[in-house]
Amino acid sequence: MKQSSRWFTILITLAAAVGLAGNTVQEANLSGLPATMRLQEYIQAFNSGSPEEMRKFLQSHYAESALRETPVEERVGRYAAVKSRLQSILLEKIAAEQPLRTFALALAGNGEKFLLRVTVEKNPPHKLRSLFFEPLQDPNDLVIPDPKADEKQLLAAVRDYLQGQAGADQFSGVALIAQDARVLFHQAFGQADREKKIPNRKDTKFNLGSINKNFTRVAIYQLENQGKLSLDDPIKKFLPDYPNRQAAEKVTIRQLLQMTSGIGDFFGRRYEATPKDKIKTLQDYLPLFADLPLEFEPGTSNRYSNGGYIILGIIIEKVVGTDYYTYVRHNIFQPHGMSDTDSYPRDAGTPNLAKGYTREGRSEGAPVLNLASLPGRGSSAGGGYSTADNLLKYVLALKAGKIFLPDIVQGLGIAGGAPGINSAIEWDPGSGYIVIVLSNFDPPTAGKAAKRILSWLPDTAQ
Repeated sequence: MKQSSRWFTILITLAAAVGLAGNTVQEANLSGLPATMRLQEYIQAFNSGSPEEMRKFLQSHYAESALRETPVEERVGRYAAVKSRLQSILLEKIAAEQPLRTFALALAGNGEKFLLRVTVEKNPPHKLRSLFFEPLQDPNDLVIPDPKADEKQLLAAVRDYLQGQAGADQFSGVALIAQDARVLFHQAFGQADREKKIPNRKDTKFNLGSINKNFTRVAIYQLENQGKLSLDDPIKKFLPDYPNRQAAEKVTIRQLLQMTSGIGDFFGRRYEATPKDKIKTLQDYLPLFADLPLEFEPGTSNRYSNGGYIILGIIIEKVVGTDYYTYVRHNIFQPHGMSDTDSYPRDAGTPNLAKGYTREGRSEGAPVLNLASLPGRGSSAGGGYSTADNLLKYVLALKAGKIFLPDIVQGLGIAGGAPGINSAIEWDPGSGYIVIVLSNFDPPTAGKAAKRILSWLPDTAQ
């Protein structure tokens, strides 16, 4: 099971921070609309390659609310890692635009393609409120925004789309749309257990994949706020016997959070060779990666790291004196009414869990159970379970400031995926819209549905 949350990675390393280098902006039919103008200025400032130019741009062109959450110097500090990875940015085409929102296609110097989603403040001078980079693996996956006139049209389009996808056996799961705490749509499709013909329900628990990393981030910031750790603490402060001495001495908690540590993944040959039912604790994951060399000098690049989030979970255990699962249950889930959220052991017989079904490696036919790839228990890097309703409660707790994450003023755009697992959460604080899609099919089932729903949301800003 290879869990991933590439939306999450891009949000942390780019939209929250960050910096792109290069010296070219292609003609892209640029208009004089505020969001498009800010996008052009943003790219030109980042492509200068100068931290000082970036600092000036952030100070003058970013909304005050965004800078309160992530100060200018923190954003500038992340510039080098992102510059090293992406090399340059080329704005290729404006896909769709409105005065306060622009959607554009872009190409990084390392060959990665993105859909940029930009929002600006309503009042002049229309400072940047958010800028999200969404990886675009296939141009055919591009969904051009087509906002519906009102909620009635939105809900009809969503219902028709999901029913059609489920009827074609291309979607199985739950979708929820809310505007702040007001639920507009909440419906289940497909089956939680195909063998027993048990349908998915609105309260079915789905495997989240890497969305669990978001809970791990919350836990780290809680402990930082309590003075129990510092983001600049090295691994060795909490794990003096960590197998890779270089990593133990150099890698900080901040770098683990930002995936700039150089520590790699636990998926690979060791994981494949290990009986999955033996992987039940965070310590069980360590032998899969902890002794491997760093992939790069800490802080100099950015690469997705499940291993880094295992280490964060173990640091949490060392600090609080209990296991990771107990800590997040008592300090994140239970205080906010998330009673159906946990990392349930695979052999626990937990009721109302959706079984995962995968077509990976199969060119045709019905999907099969994904049990062969599932560990005995999920981790601080992913693999826990939740319901759409519980995840709505989580977003609302973030919105209300009851739990803290930096950059949350820009909203949330996270996902998780693995064979038979796909999940997506999108929240835009400006409009208040929250979109949650959970699926027990392969990626990009939930992500595709979430993007389609986002494209139909009525434009409330104008």
